[in-house]
Amino acid sequence: MPRKKGEVMWPRLVASKVLKRLGSTNFVADFPSDSEYLLEIPHFDKKSFSSNDIIFNDHQDTQNYRVFVNTWNVGGVVPSDDFNVDDLLGTNHTSCDIYVFGFQEVVPLRAANVLGSESGRISSKWNSLIREALNKKTAKGVGNEDTKQKGKENTNSQLVQKNGNENDENGQFPQEFSCIISKQMVGILISVWVRNDFRSFIRNPSVSCVGCGIMGCLGNKGAVSVRFQLHQTSLCFVCSHLASGGREGDEKIRNANVAEIFSRTAFPKGSSLELPRKILDHDRVILLGDLNYRISLPESTTRLLVEKGDWNALLENDQLQMELMDGQVFEGWQEGKIKFAPTYKYYPNSSDYYGRPEVKRGEKKRAPAWCDRIIWYGEGLKQQLYGRGESRLSDHRPVKAIFSTQVRVSRKLKRLQSFFLSERFEQITSRLEMHSPKDDFPCNARLSLQLKDI
Repeated sequence: MPRKKGEVMWPRLVASKVLKRLGSTNFVADFPSDSEYLLEIPHFDKKSFSSNDIIFNDHQDTQNYRVFVNTWNVGGVVPSDDFNVDDLLGTNHTSCDIYVFGFQEVVPLRAANVLGSESGRISSKWNSLIREALNKKTAKGVGNEDTKQKGKENTNSQLVQKNGNENDENGQFPQEFSCIISKQMVGILISVWVRNDFRSFIRNPSVSCVGCGIMGCLGNKGAVSVRFQLHQTSLCFVCSHLASGGREGDEKIRNANVAEIFSRTAFPKGSSLELPRKILDHDRVILLGDLNYRISLPESTTRLLVEKGDWNALLENDQLQMELMDGQVFEGWQEGKIKFAPTYKYYPNSSDYYGRPEVKRGEKKRAPAWCDRIIWYGEGLKQQLYGRGESRLSDHRPVKAIFSTQVRVSRKLKRLQSFFLSERFEQITSRLEMHSPKDDFPCNARLSLQLKDI
């Protein structure tokens, strides 16, 4: 029956509604992000400098940071109130500077969740559990020498921060980690946390969502990408859930998903800087998620090799490894050495792979595979750890990685930061507090310093 003039098919209406939602650049954070620069640059008396003069007309040093990345398909299971995020971090975990948690299927991928409006209840619960775990470790003093040194600076970090509550809700210990970006698209959730002592040097946080699911645009599959600048280096993290399927040729659909994500993801330029807009234009790029690539072997052969623990033979037939070597959609991408068992598919609350010892009639067997992966693009990242966790909450096992990276830092800005966090600055402010009560010091001007003072 022909459509009447002006009539719009309902799938187009649904797609239009969902695409509008996917286009949202809003995200959750612990402090406002509407300011391009979160660091207050003081005025200098000796010579007139703008903040751009201080940051860019300057020689640059580098500073090392450690980045923790975790990905996990939780299969639509809501974590209990006492779920231990330490299972994701690892028992021997040493503290890092940046934490990136990526989840897939935080809600069941039913039509109501794919087409309906999103509730922040699940993402809030995950973020609450993450906050407790990260700051609990800090309170216990866990960390390597570098991070402990940075932690000592945290007592004065409020001097260079504009926003944020440094104490937890019970006032028991300072929160050393804050959330700078948390974004959910249907079942995909990414949450980024950083140490408070350098939070003020993070600029231009933003998000971009791309749906590749039903009708080629819905958010049951796709990616949520986040980016920000740390000092003078741009970082981009892409949390993805690609097309499923273990049949021959399904890997081509996944490749097409990746191409769509790379081409359709776009970030704002920023008000005064020509910031990277596309994923691959950033200085540091990490892709994490349930990428769903399988092992191109007969199921019986795959299971036999898994039982033997012959990871090398399996990886020779791993679809993602072959795509990385082929260098088409993943040209320039790298992955660390896999030395752990396939992460999919398990019986819930079990260490047994699905399909053993028998499968009910009509059920798919789903051979074991490394569906959950973390890969990176270009130079500047060095992987220090690549492993999996053993939480049995879902039919996937979580995967984690730790990277070290060098970030470009302005020498003048670094000196400025060191001065604000120094005992000398603390002595100056203490004298001001002693001799100038607040009621007798009604000055709204910024602190005036000379370069020679720093």
